[in-house]
Amino acid sequence: MRFTAHTIANFLGGTVEGNSEVEVTGVSKIEEGVSGTLSFLANPKYENYLYTTKSSIVLVNQELKLNKPVGCTIVRVDDAYKAFASLLELYQQSKSEPVGIDKMSSIDDTAQIGENVYIGTFSVISKNAKIGNNVKIYPQVYIGNNVVVDDFTILYSGVKIYEDCKIGKNCVIHSGVVLGADGFGFAPQENDEHKKVPQVGNVVIEDYVEIGSNTTIDRATMGSTIIRKGAKLDNLIQIAHNVEIGERTFIAAQTGVAGSTKIGKNCLVGGQVGFSGHIQIADEVKIGAQSGIQSSIKEKGAVLQGAPAISLMNFQKSTIVFKSLPELRQEIIRLRNEVEQLKKRT
Repeated sequence: MRFTAHTIANFLGGTVEGNSEVEVTGVSKIEEGVSGTLSFLANPKYENYLYTTKSSIVLVNQELKLNKPVGCTIVRVDDAYKAFASLLELYQQSKSEPVGIDKMSSIDDTAQIGENVYIGTFSVISKNAKIGNNVKIYPQVYIGNNVVVDDFTILYSGVKIYEDCKIGKNCVIHSGVVLGADGFGFAPQENDEHKKVPQVGNVVIEDYVEIGSNTTIDRATMGSTIIRKGAKLDNLIQIAHNVEIGERTFIAAQTGVAGSTKIGKNCLVGGQVGFSGHIQIADEVKIGAQSGIQSSIKEKGAVLQGAPAISLMNFQKSTIVFKSLPELRQEIIRLRNEVEQLKKRT
């Protein structure tokens, strides 16, 4: 689809500086801009590219002051990043979407299928599954017995959903995700043997959740493993049995959450963070990448980093000391030698 600067400004409630009739048909990064594309500038570090970019239209914040002439048309908005996200959503919606049920999919006679559903090649819908309206199920998705997938949810190719799991409305589940595999439960027996503990719960994904590729969320031993409304999980995350992730919490890639841990709402978790089991994390907590969380965090809004995690301020102070350890060691050796010399003299 083609959009003019005038159309974009009207849609975003912005103002145009330059040729209001210039058209764009795609998007690009400002540093890699080409004619006929739209870019945005939100981070001041990229301002220099504004004066050299080949993009036809660039979104900028209202308060930005130009230091040089620009060759593109500018659309000023309150928040360039949010405005660009809105345009990307509009651009995505303009693309044609798949419809219909492929004849090579397998749908059990007891399954309930809603209206305007897409089910791709080699997908399997098992007994008593319920698929809502406007759901899109891409090729090679497996949906187990009694699974519920609510309206407007998207399951990309290769998603596997075990029996009894429930997925809410407007969710996006990316390729390779596994929902409802057994939790890691084994009871020690005599002679150093271990007996598998049956995992009879399920996984519940509430509305507006997005789960990245190859993330795994284990079913509960009893009850439910729950991902609350609006939570966003990156790729390659492991969520163990009976974990609960709060509303609108964001978790970056390669994080692992051990069993029965509860993470509050509006938390931000960096990549490669490890959570011990059976702990609770307060609301609005921020945790830096590669941190280790061994005990509960009770302070709302705490900011932590390190393994084991400590307050960000203390972590930064400790990092400075850690970097100086070789010099400090040499200083200690020197002082020790001086003390030995003084002892010999006395």
